[in-house]
Amino acid sequence: MPWYTVENVAGIPSPALLVYPDRVEQNIRHMIELAGGVERLRPHMKTNKLREVVRMHLDQGITRFKCATIAEAEMAAACGAPDVLLAYQPVGPNVKRFVHLVETFSDTRFSAVADDEATIRALSDAAVEADVPLNVFLDLDGGMHRTGIAPGERAVALYKLLATLPALHAAGLHMYDGHIHDTDLETRRKASDEAFGHVQEMRDALATAGLEVPTIVVGGTPTFPLHARRADVECSPGTTVFWDFGYSTILPDLDFAPAVTLLTRVISRPEDNRLCLDLGHKAVASENPHPRVKLFGLEEATAAGHSEEHLVLETDRAADFPVGTALYGVPWHVCPTVALHDEAVVIRNGRAAERWQIVARARTLTI
Repeated sequence: MPWYTVENVAGIPSPALLVYPDRVEQNIRHMIELAGGVERLRPHMKTNKLREVVRMHLDQGITRFKCATIAEAEMAAACGAPDVLLAYQPVGPNVKRFVHLVETFSDTRFSAVADDEATIRALSDAAVEADVPLNVFLDLDGGMHRTGIAPGERAVALYKLLATLPALHAAGLHMYDGHIHDTDLETRRKASDEAFGHVQEMRDALATAGLEVPTIVVGGTPTFPLHARRADVECSPGTTVFWDFGYSTILPDLDFAPAVTLLTRVISRPEDNRLCLDLGHKAVASENPHPRVKLFGLEEATAAGHSEEHLVLETDRAADFPVGTALYGVPWHVCPTVALHDEAVVIRNGRAAERWQIVARARTLTI
């Protein structure tokens, strides 16, 4: 049978997210191999949001993690993660939530990123009030222009503030270059080297100012193997753990295996050349143009409509798929797809074996 086929699929309601742990483990091992060791890795948990997958990382010796939300950070800490970076500047109530997280999970070393003076001062004030030290990375803009401060004099001054305010520890530099995802590897390499060159210049400027930069955390999935060549950085890929149709298409040089599929069924055949599936916006990430999912055995079908609960496809082979037919597909973008599901059905040896709650799809757990 194909790797994705589930023998007891008749008992799984659709749409459903299916996870294949053996392939997840394969991807984690390959990630470690590319990085050159577990000490080089700080994988991002935004893709999987699962306690069980955090534990799979820990079982492979990975001790550092990166998260986008306080809920993800809490999930990782509750699993016993020794080192967790909140790579999302805490603002508003999240400042005190972050401090409370540090207080609650004292065995985990937490850190956060910041790129704003007022936020840094708020973190210092909250840390002083709670009498807990906070580790803070300066977030640098590597060219994506989404978050981060541009390297330069203002950034040096902000890092100096981090290093001098009470209860704060300047943990180093963080830079995400998610805009660099060129299919051509050499083009991607040049863009990555240029972006990281500014980080190196920043580190040198801080050293000249007498400021220590203990750690540099850089990159995402597309630039992960490129940053892994650098001896003095932590790499933070995320999608590598599950992989998806999008990255397998635009990043053919990265040899990871799809470890998640979507189970869907034909719910109607309104015309001779049309199928309607139960795979609407609420089951597969829909921020990208079609195709939003690669359906095995229906690769040639084209999307004719997509709404909350329905995906309508056009195909000359519609007659081959009676109503009720189960289909499997790999999403174009797996990270937001996972966040649409309450649980994942775990497939072991070709059978649905158990269910994992996707805990950190919630914005709040206990903190």
